[in-house]
Amino acid sequence: MNKEINFTLNDELVTLSVPVHKTLLQVLREDLYLTGTKEGCNAGECGACTVMIDGKPMNSCLTLAVEVDGKNVLTVEGLAKNGELHPLQQAFLDVGAVQCGFCTPGMLMSAKAVLDEIPNPTEEQIRTGIEGNICRCTGYDRIVKAIQVAANRRSQKV
Repeated sequence: MNKEINFTLNDELVTLSVPVHKTLLQVLREDLYLTGTKEGCNAGECGACTVMIDGKPMNSCLTLAVEVDGKNVLTVEGLAKNGELHPLQQAFLDVGAVQCGFCTPGMLMSAKAVLDEIPNPTEEQIRTGIEGNICRCTGYDRIVKAIQVAANRRSQKV
């Protein structure tokens, strides 16, 4: 059975007819061809599929697409604007927080949620905010540093 849904995706209105059992992750990757959001564990444990739904980080592998009807969804593809990287994306590159890159989209979305809630977070607040995201390459130190750099750059612009 299909259901028509309307939602805002990366600042653009989307209308789709989706099977009621299909996850948001599946719709993003298979129907909308937004492959930045990764499928890792498909059980809500690794964070590779993290997107923002109404400003909150959510595992898209555990969210049915019909649940975003009328909501605002932001994926990693929506972070950059007018050809310019989001400050978090730039900081991840500058600090060397990207290695294999598989966890990076979900990590960026969780990091954005941290900075949206706490403009100048402590290291502990950053680590708590990204604890639902698993990275097997970096050991997290550079990721935490990149988030701190993005926060510092943002506070210097204010």
